[in-house]
Amino acid sequence: MAWNEPGGNSNNQDPWGGKRRNNGDRKGPPDLDEAFRKLQESLNGLFGGGKKRGDDGGGSGKSRGGFGGLIGIVLVVLAAIWLYSAVYVVDEQEQAVVLRFGKYYETVGPGLNIYLPPIDKKYMENVTRERAYTKQGQMLTEDENIVEVPLTVQYKISNLQDFVLNVDQPEISLQHATDSALRHVVGSTAMDQVLTEGRELMASEIKERLQRFLDTYRTGITVTQVNVQNAAAPREVQEAFDDVIRAREDEQRSRNQAETYANGVVPEARGQAQRIIEDANGYRDETVSRAKGEADRFTKLVAEYRKAPEVTRERLYLDTMQEVFSNTSKVLVTGNKNGQSNLLYLPLDKMIQNSSGSNAPVTGSAAASNNTDAAPHVTDLPQTRTRETR
Repeated sequence: MAWNEPGGNSNNQDPWGGKRRNNGDRKGPPDLDEAFRKLQESLNGLFGGGKKRGDDGGGSGKSRGGFGGLIGIVLVVLAAIWLYSAVYVVDEQEQAVVLRFGKYYETVGPGLNIYLPPIDKKYMENVTRERAYTKQGQMLTEDENIVEVPLTVQYKISNLQDFVLNVDQPEISLQHATDSALRHVVGSTAMDQVLTEGRELMASEIKERLQRFLDTYRTGITVTQVNVQNAAAPREVQEAFDDVIRAREDEQRSRNQAETYANGVVPEARGQAQRIIEDANGYRDETVSRAKGEADRFTKLVAEYRKAPEVTRERLYLDTMQEVFSNTSKVLVTGNKNGQSNLLYLPLDKMIQNSSGSNAPVTGSAAASNNTDAAPHVTDLPQTRTRETR
């Protein structure tokens, strides 16, 4: 039986659950506007914007309900945006400084964090990455020469709180401090040192002075390395500068050659002088020792002479003649004890050759044994005081 046939629906209801009115009207299917209105009322009740039923007409109530729902949606969107901006992630190489009402609040390490904008403000920087700054300019050296000195400064952030709060634009302050340190060090260094082997020492002095400036300013920056590159003269005077460099190189080369010559001659002269001094000392010692020995021998000879004068005189004569004959090869002897003027020739050279097998000295008796005619005269030599001719 259909729901609208007579006696078919005792409850007088339609399929949508609506009851029949007394005037016979039926309630139709649910209205979409009504469903949307209920949704708006629910949202208004959730956010405190529910409409009040009173004397106002239905049109103004619907307008207030739609406006309140729009405000709620906007608030939800704003809350989502705020939450999205409040949550941030700090990387492993980074740190973040949070200021609350413009005052330092905390330093945040790596991880997921949240802050409260707009009352909080955060500054996040990489504190492990090394940064580089390059500087080049014309400087005046100690000897009043102009040179162009390029250098590179490597640094990193060591204290993020000082880096953010103590100095406005700390990297600009680093550039100014670098310029000041560079000019001070170059101004107290000669040009030769700036251009040649003095760059390493100059870089060390610049780094030390620059770090002292940054620590005084409390910039939170640590200088890790300062590299002074090849310095050169300005382009306008480069040609004249090269001439000066060549002249100095020639001077250095000549000086090195002179030093090399001096190093070869002076030690040799000193050696020769020392050898002469040693020879003189040796001669002196020899002469003094010989004189002392002769004096000692004479003293002992005097004592022996006093004991036996004749024997001592004879011995002295024989020793003297032995010394004379051993140093000459020809001897002429004239006269004898009988007054004869015979000339006697003694071939001492032949005698020395014949007696070369023995080390015995050649004496008058040895000569007599080799020449029978000269034997009597040789024997008479001590009595006749013969004369020798060398």
